[in-house]
Amino acid sequence: MHDDHEAPRNEDGEVRSGRVETREERADRKWAELLQEVRVTQTGVQILFAFLLTVAFTPHFQSLGQVDRSIYVATVLLGAAATGALIAPVSLHRIVTGRRLKPETVDWASRFTVAGLVLLLCTVASALLLILRVVVADATAFWLAAAALIWFVLCWFVPAAWLFHRSRRDS
Repeated sequence: MHDDHEAPRNEDGEVRSGRVETREERADRKWAELLQEVRVTQTGVQILFAFLLTVAFTPHFQSLGQVDRSIYVATVLLGAAATGALIAPVSLHRIVTGRRLKPETVDWASRFTVAGLVLLLCTVASALLLILRVVVADATAFWLAAAALIWFVLCWFVPAAWLFHRSRRDS
């Protein structure tokens, strides 16, 4: 089969792999991709965090036991930390913009985003535990929340780790 698009080659005639872009172009592309990802996660964490903040003002909250109140406090703190980490790329960019630090900014923003995702994972699992403890028996709530946590890890992190490992092995 003949392909109309020939692979790009370098000056020595060797086939190049990947994109051909400067350090700044790569940083611009990665920044745009990161912003799209952060927009999705920021919305989710902000809605969840807003919901969590209102729980303490509901009539049922006063009837929660000490364990459930502790879970609630941990959940709110995790939600606040996730919100902070997922908003950090915006403030970082705004503060250092125009100083020719885009590649470094993208690296830091990426770290904040991954930290925010881990914190969001913990927030969701903790919120599920709290809610499920109200609905089902404590042991059942724990196992359901653990199952959800495992599911999120399988969806959010395992494929990326597998692809990363595979790409390192192949290169």
